[in-house]
Amino acid sequence: MSRVEKNNEIMISIRNVYKSFGQNAVLKGISLDVAKGDVVALIGGNGAGKSTLMKIIMGIYQPDDGEIFIKGEKVNLNKPSAALAQGIYLVPQEPMLFPNMTVEENILIGFSEKRSILHNRLVELIVQLGWNLKLDRKADSLSIAEQQLVEILRGLLRESRILILDEPTSALTFNEIESLFKLVTDLSSKGISIFYITHRLTEVFDIATHVAIMRDGLFTLKGLVSEFTKEMLIKGLLPPNAKSTSSTAGNVCKQIDHSKTRPVLEVKKYSGYGFSNINLNVYPGEIVGMAGVVGAGRTEFATTIFGMDEVKSGQVILNGEDITSLKTTEVLDKGLNYVPEDRFLNGIFKISDITSNTSSAIVRTSSNFLLNRKKEKEVTDEYIKDFRIKATGQDQILGSLSGGNQQKVVIARALSTAPKLVILDEPTRGIDAGARGDVYTIINQLKESGVAILLISSDLEEIVELSDRAVTMFQGKLTNSFDRAHINLDNLMAASFGVYEEEKAICEKQ
Repeated sequence: MSRVEKNNEIMISIRNVYKSFGQNAVLKGISLDVAKGDVVALIGGNGAGKSTLMKIIMGIYQPDDGEIFIKGEKVNLNKPSAALAQGIYLVPQEPMLFPNMTVEENILIGFSEKRSILHNRLVELIVQLGWNLKLDRKADSLSIAEQQLVEILRGLLRESRILILDEPTSALTFNEIESLFKLVTDLSSKGISIFYITHRLTEVFDIATHVAIMRDGLFTLKGLVSEFTKEMLIKGLLPPNAKSTSSTAGNVCKQIDHSKTRPVLEVKKYSGYGFSNINLNVYPGEIVGMAGVVGAGRTEFATTIFGMDEVKSGQVILNGEDITSLKTTEVLDKGLNYVPEDRFLNGIFKISDITSNTSSAIVRTSSNFLLNRKKEKEVTDEYIKDFRIKATGQDQILGSLSGGNQQKVVIARALSTAPKLVILDEPTRGIDAGARGDVYTIINQLKESGVAILLISSDLEEIVELSDRAVTMFQGKLTNSFDRAHINLDNLMAASFGVYEEEKAICEKQ
């Protein structure tokens, strides 16, 4: 009798959970039962609602509606301590240990019981698990895998019966992944229920007993892993009206002929924090879409090119000039600009007016000590008209504009430097359909004017609609490239989750 069959006691039951942030409905009536010893692989694209659901289970967020039951009893998880008291523990993707403290000190911090009693319990627990982890080691000497063991021990010592593992293999080696899988199997056999959040579809079949696919705040598929194939999981991740086009005939490797055109951007064996060995060309008047799930390394790649992060190795050529390791101000001068993923953190000055935000990138290039306010107003007025920015005037405070109009100002600022290449990182995130259409028009106008565009987007439909060519990143590497004829939701989704068929795949080799 399998583990799934003999352990049918329901540990946690989630019933009709809803959660919205303002007008954005994130969870739309989520229901799920997890039995004792179940390993539930939770999968979903960016923004599907996975993190919000887990934060509700951990008591970090409160649901707008719905109920949660632990072993059949309704519970109120109104704060993290309430979740811990119910035996729920989250092992974060990035372990949070104090580096100068020992393993034992990191595990026992926060307990009120006698140290000697806790020490004996901890030693007994490690023996039961069969682990070889020295308690007197400093945390800064541990590998990522060992740090995750420490986080798991924190949870088990609290007698947690429900563990949440968030992307546990994202930073592990092959041997460390094997060790983690053995651990998960052991914990499951001891009756511990596990939520296993992952972007790697192959792991679902390696380690999980059940799978649940989330899309747009709902479960589209859930059940025993044995009932599904990879193709079925991918279909569950796609929008309901998406046409299946994975069997498209033709030569996937066929590309547009750029033999007579010099690329604006040439990236050669480029490595930095979160990505490695990237080779990519972008040509004048071309939109190259870059797809991938959160943590794939896309934004890190962009910010490193823009001079915001350290380069480990490789080379970046812009218009024939080597810009590798240049500072951001120097990269701007060479003709590259970047519209950041998080406009609130990196893109706007919310308490300044539209003029100041639009012209801030070109003000520094002025040779005059006093700012040319007339020139600033002329530039701003031009972009307000061209981009249809809805505002009472140039002096309106940017923070008072709608999200879509704020995004237009951010793009206007990037274009005010007359770049040869612009990197757009999630250019339509958080804006309404009308503003999205306006941004698409702006992007296409840039293309027609000869500007090269690298479009980073988690919205695969956006990649399909706008891109002349598309590439995908998975686990920090550029894995696949598709010409216009083969840019479709099926191909991009499969490649983003690392399961695109090898015989159809091509890697960027320009």
